[in-house]
Amino acid sequence: MDGRIGFWQKYKVIIILLAVIAVLAVWGHYSGEDLNNGAPEMTLLRAILLVIVGFIAGVLGGLIGTGGCSIMLPVIHFWMGYAAPVAIGTTIFAVIFTAISGGYGHLVRGNLDKKAVMWLCGGGILGVIIGSWLFTLLIGHIDILQLILGLSFLLPAIRMIWEGLGKTKPRPEGNTIPGSKGNWAIFGFLVGILTGIVGLGGGYALVPGLIYLFSAPVYITMGSSLAVMIPLAIIAGGIKFWQGFVALNTALFLAAGTIVGAQLGAAIIKRFKPNTLKLIFGIYFLYVSAKFIAVYFGIAIW
Repeated sequence: MDGRIGFWQKYKVIIILLAVIAVLAVWGHYSGEDLNNGAPEMTLLRAILLVIVGFIAGVLGGLIGTGGCSIMLPVIHFWMGYAAPVAIGTTIFAVIFTAISGGYGHLVRGNLDKKAVMWLCGGGILGVIIGSWLFTLLIGHIDILQLILGLSFLLPAIRMIWEGLGKTKPRPEGNTIPGSKGNWAIFGFLVGILTGIVGLGGGYALVPGLIYLFSAPVYITMGSSLAVMIPLAIIAGGIKFWQGFVALNTALFLAAGTIVGAQLGAAIIKRFKPNTLKLIFGIYFLYVSAKFIAVYFGIAIW
């Protein structure tokens, strides 16, 4: 009995999320939701690849505090043929499951600041509603939005790589995020707008923002970022599903991989030094930024 209770307590979030995914997948299969939204036909190979991509995104997301959109979105858009608006909607929908899984994993390990998370979420919820509305107005200019996003995060990427290589003295790790409630709410509002517009804006902006604007501890930043992403992803993903920009079965296969990967990432995060995490995040951050900038100019980067 104790063993069964222990297993349930340890894996209940994953079990519940997988059950939700299974129910939604059955509904999506019979409703033909993916094909209705212009997604490529689902094959066994595509499904397996989506789960693998989701798992990798989940592990990295659990380690560096993002929902994994910055991995999933380029893969399904550039290499699987999903249109940019559908790729944005589909990946932010998948992040609902990633954020819940990874956020819970960090919560039970004490890797988040609950007070800061509440205020960041409050501002973020308002922002994501406004951002989702702006998304419909800017739907024909996704390439420009991607260019702006890529340019905006070049500096944080370079700075993280610089610090990750040990060029600056690391700050002491604490248990809280410095700052005032108002500043947290304003920053959350801006992140929410970005999430609503381009989908991958949440953790992509939260992590460097909390570290460099608020001098937040790295481990607490990673956990808090995923926790903040839960309501933002639910609202943004729900709105984009309602707007018709979510390929449901694709999102669910991605989600099945991410929820397992996010738990693994949250479990092993403290095996890495803070500067190592910054280096990992910075290198990948630089790659994604360069990729989106290059696409605007018609240059393909693998």
